[in-house]
Amino acid sequence: MQTLTPELRARAEKIKLLVLDVDGVLTDGRIYIRDNGEEVKSFHTLDGHGLKMLQASGVQTAIITGRDAPSVGLRVQQLGINYYFKGIHNKRAAYAELRAQAGVAEHECAFVGDDVVDLPVMVRCGLPVAVPEAHWFTLQHAAYVTNRPAGKGAVREVCDLIMQAQGTLELALQEYVK
Repeated sequence: MQTLTPELRARAEKIKLLVLDVDGVLTDGRIYIRDNGEEVKSFHTLDGHGLKMLQASGVQTAIITGRDAPSVGLRVQQLGINYYFKGIHNKRAAYAELRAQAGVAEHECAFVGDDVVDLPVMVRCGLPVAVPEAHWFTLQHAAYVTNRPAGKGAVREVCDLIMQAQGTLELALQEYVK
């Protein structure tokens, strides 16, 4: 388990909704396009299971992404993600709509991003997180930068962090060794 600073713990304890970007967060940022125009994305199972565990602990999950790839919609369904905003060019407006739908305040939201287009949400949420490969300006606005890279367990790290701060991680993990 991670050692959480008092400030990070205080922020993470309040989280009721985890919001994610997709490209460069849930994926490594590369976009594969087949000759027929179909986009192919690669997702890590650690991230997926972390999201399932986080949801089981009572935290809602959401995606706000600028792209509209069918593979992301399938992954959203597979993981039971509560809210999915795709093809979004104004993430600030989508974030406001999402919070209204989810019934949460800004300080109760965490957001994981990687680029400047994510900043309108990051600067407003209670726990702004960036992946290590994020743009330098985005990194400056993160309260936490993951150790794991994008698309390779960074989201799982954030899920574990939130659950650890909320006191639900150890119990969830113990279920697997009973």
